[in-house]
Amino acid sequence: MTTKDITARIHDLSASFSKGQKRIAHVVLTNYDKVAYMTAAKLGETCGVSESTVVRFATELGYSGYPQMQKAIRDLLRTRLTPNQRIAVSNSLPESADPLTGVLSADMTRIKGTMEKLDRTAFDHAVEALCNAEQIYIFGSRSSATLAYFLSFNLELTAENIKLIAPSSASEIFEQILSIHE
Repeated sequence: MTTKDITARIHDLSASFSKGQKRIAHVVLTNYDKVAYMTAAKLGETCGVSESTVVRFATELGYSGYPQMQKAIRDLLRTRLTPNQRIAVSNSLPESADPLTGVLSADMTRIKGTMEKLDRTAFDHAVEALCNAEQIYIFGSRSSATLAYFLSFNLELTAENIKLIAPSSASEIFEQILSIHE
């Protein structure tokens, strides 16, 4: 399989697509953010084709199946769409009356996708580890600094053992984590 992204694969092979595959290609190219979290059945329903046509489309593009194609779409979202592009894509969606509705709808779709794929056992273990921790250190820098602060603020509402490592300078960070032990 080549390293081309899914859009390049679609453009390269579009001349050989059936009518149904062309509808799928159009939806994939214009609605990345929604398709990334749709099941094959839902994508088929959206395009007016069968689920098996969606799976054949994925294999026609060189993927082993729909999950691999879906992963490629998610990779594309992570690497190619800036926040402004995400808003532009949401503007082109028919059920999106405005950018806010489109962005929030996409977020809801992502949250639903996360809920479906969530490993509850791993989640429960993480919660248990946090509840039993002697001290909880939270660190985030650059774009994750705000998320670290948000997490710290919210955890401090229920626990006293929270320590936010402020990313002011490398030497100050070192001083803040010097006392961390296993």
